[in-house]
Amino acid sequence: MELLIIKSGRKYIRFKDDSYLLVSLDKASVYPFDKMDKVQQHESCLKEKGFQDVCIKKLVLEEKDL
Repeated sequence: MELLIIKSGRKYIRFKDDSYLLVSLDKASVYPFDKMDKVQQHESCLKEKGFQDVCIKKLVLEEKDL
């Protein structure tokens, strides 16, 4: 499975209650690829708000038996 995630420096972004939070990977907001427009809007807004090194990343999840 491939999802979109937004990164700022070494942290990830969580969008909650109309605000942006810097969080670890396990708390970050993730989006399906069909929401790319929304993710790009978030990216632009983060840059306007002064977040550093903002970029969209592809998160690849793989399920395996243990």
